[in-house]
Amino acid sequence: MHPHLLAGRPPKLPHRRRPFALALRATVWRSRFAVGATFLGLAAACTVQALRPADPPTTPVLVAAHALAAGTLLTSADVRLVRFPVAVVPDGALSDPGAVVDASTAVPLAAGTPMVPGLLAADEVHGPPGSVVATVRFADPAVAGLLSPGMRVDVLAATPEGGPGGVVATRALVLPVARPTASNASALGLGGSGDDSVPVLLAVSPDEAPALAGAAASALLSAVVVP
Repeated sequence: MHPHLLAGRPPKLPHRRRPFALALRATVWRSRFAVGATFLGLAAACTVQALRPADPPTTPVLVAAHALAAGTLLTSADVRLVRFPVAVVPDGALSDPGAVVDASTAVPLAAGTPMVPGLLAADEVHGPPGSVVATVRFADPAVAGLLSPGMRVDVLAATPEGGPGGVVATRALVLPVARPTASNASALGLGGSGDDSVPVLLAVSPDEAPALAGAAASALLSAVVVP
């Protein structure tokens, strides 16, 4: 275009940037729904967390680390500590691994079973709470080899003349045979009798122990496995 024509046009206005505050308000306005939804989500999360009940108090309990057969001599690898809610901890539950090492299981235990004294037969030999331990020699020596710790048996006593047998102990618990020392072998009847039959340790009620002892001296004892 010719220079003299350009001379009559007004000069261009300088470009002015939008003020920062105005640009920020415009951006916030455009994203107001997204910002509102975010704050609503945060408020809901805080409300749920505030209304959530507190976790119940827990305590460590010793449990079987894996399935254990009756008569298993326990080591530290056979048990582990698990936290139980205090309200459901079994009475007498153990929490010290050292308290069960070298003890034997009196009954089969599933993995995760809490360790309580009634499930163990320590070296001094004892049955579940409320029971006493009796040493029994059955008329048939092979019976001892057929019975495993944890089984329940009824003990029958028959006269040598072949009379009918009577029940002298019901649902007696077969216990693991502990390793006796010289001092307690005689007390438990595990030696010195000259009898080739193998003794079996049974946990019976205190009322059954005298009848069982009397029958052992004058009758032929046999066992019937029961549930």
